[in-house]
Amino acid sequence: MASTSSRVTLAQIAESAGVSVATVSKVINGRPDVAQQTRDLVLDLMRQYNYGGNRDDLRAYPTVELFFGFARLSIYHTEIIQSVVDAGAREGIGVVVSRRGDHDPAADPAAWARGLAAAGRRAVIAVTANTLSPPILEALNRVRLPVVLLDPESLPDGSIVSVGATNFAGGHAAATHLLALGHRRIAYLGGTEHAWSNQARLHGFRSSMEAVGVPVLGELIRHAGTFHAAEGIEHGGRLLAVDPAPTAVFAASDELAAGVIEAARRRGLRVPDDLSVVGFDNTPLAQVISPPLTTIHGPVPEMGTVALRTALRLAAAEEIDSHHVELATRLVVRDSTRALPSVTDPDDPGPTPGDATS
Repeated sequence: MASTSSRVTLAQIAESAGVSVATVSKVINGRPDVAQQTRDLVLDLMRQYNYGGNRDDLRAYPTVELFFGFARLSIYHTEIIQSVVDAGAREGIGVVVSRRGDHDPAADPAAWARGLAAAGRRAVIAVTANTLSPPILEALNRVRLPVVLLDPESLPDGSIVSVGATNFAGGHAAATHLLALGHRRIAYLGGTEHAWSNQARLHGFRSSMEAVGVPVLGELIRHAGTFHAAEGIEHGGRLLAVDPAPTAVFAASDELAAGVIEAARRRGLRVPDDLSVVGFDNTPLAQVISPPLTTIHGPVPEMGTVALRTALRLAAAEEIDSHHVELATRLVVRDSTRALPSVTDPDDPGPTPGDATS
């Protein structure tokens, strides 16, 4: 074996383990395509040689893990990646991106956590449909890797640090905008039905409608199961098939909204002449589709910055101000919404327009 008094190289670890340098690299980076026996042997040797403690490059350029608990990433997820990477560049921190399709922490939480620690990660920022399981959180805690949940779909308990957006306020602003334009038959197309973020947007939508006495009809509420465009086409088409059809749709993501616009086109409807559509997130997609999309701006760049800085503060054992931070959303009006030509019911002059741009 190589002497532990000098700096140990990957090649020496590989030689001692009887494997290739590439295999050792896979273990260090938490790759799943390594036999568990081999993984354990390499990690044991790294501990014996104090390999991580001798790597000056890791101390000079620390990294965080940005983990997505989704096998399929969306346009919104790419915006999250951009925001965290940008924040990392400003802080001198490298960001390593992984997803459930590449790594499954639930399969062996301890091995996953050890691999991240051995690779020099300072913290984990997780974007998941559900709060990380207790075994995963415990495994990360054992290797002293703090966790921050970024825009979680499920509301975590008070012991887990999270950063999100004001989803309720965003849903309220979307409905208020459409009501001020004279719309009454307004549909809601959500993503994952029981996701906390989806429910918050729906509750904000309901709150605005009920405040002016406009009923929220069950036939005009659908949940697509995901926030992707393909589901927006399918479920948007079903909403538009309701008789009488809605005059406006609030979709819980820009991708869903894009799907609704395509569903309308297939039915010979024009947006916004025949149907007004509002999205959520204000991704780049909102500006390039036709017509440009009225949407709720999600503070993704700010969320990425706050999540990264919070993760670094936790890694440094510093106090944080709050275990859950919500950053403000706002309405961005473009060309996919318009006022109805007139309010046909003389006894219904329409709601008093609120400040839907804040």
